[in-house]
Amino acid sequence: MRVTEHEKFDEVYWVEFEGGKLNLATKNLAPGTQVYDERLVEIEGEEYRIWDPYRSKLASAILRGVEEIPVKPGTKVLYLGAASGTTASHVSDIVGEEGMVYCVEISSRPLRDLLVTCEQRPNMAPILGDAQKVEEYQARIEQADLIYQDVAHPEQTNIALKNIEAFLQENGSALIALKARSIDVTKDPREIFRGEMKRLEEEMEIVESKLLDPYQKDHAMVLLKNKTES
Repeated sequence: MRVTEHEKFDEVYWVEFEGGKLNLATKNLAPGTQVYDERLVEIEGEEYRIWDPYRSKLASAILRGVEEIPVKPGTKVLYLGAASGTTASHVSDIVGEEGMVYCVEISSRPLRDLLVTCEQRPNMAPILGDAQKVEEYQARIEQADLIYQDVAHPEQTNIALKNIEAFLQENGSALIALKARSIDVTKDPREIFRGEMKRLEEEMEIVESKLLDPYQKDHAMVLLKNKTES
């Protein structure tokens, strides 16, 4: 078993098991603790958490070959739809002690698990709030380098744009996990993605987009940045 740095992304790793199988991983910011029963492995005195692409849309986007993930040490992240903290905890690993992950979750049940994770990780802050109502949590969050959204809602594009307007720094980025079936179960997902991306493009620059199959069915990841003055 050996570990190597990911060729593109800071603080993301490949762990190679016997037989040559490669698995994504992050270095555990809270050694000895798990968030979603992920496998922990110790290599050369460091503990790594295997990052499951079937449980994390960000991991699936990396395996699908995205060129840019604006998450690095020191990044301030507003995470909308953090649930129990599966992906948010890996983001926590990456941004490290100098970064921050503000975790907004509307449902009290997953928030209970999120609270436990945040207690173990000082760079994660749990916030019970509705991502449609930025005024509910605006006073608790600083301007963000990155807005990451994973919200199952028909108005997920409008939610993203509202939070981008309220919280995103001028030179920041947004990663939006679009969920086709949450928008319209009757239409072809690709048709839905085209429509939502057209709406996003009216306000933001679309840097990159990737379908997340086979890891996440009927999902796409979209990277956005503020439009530059021409």
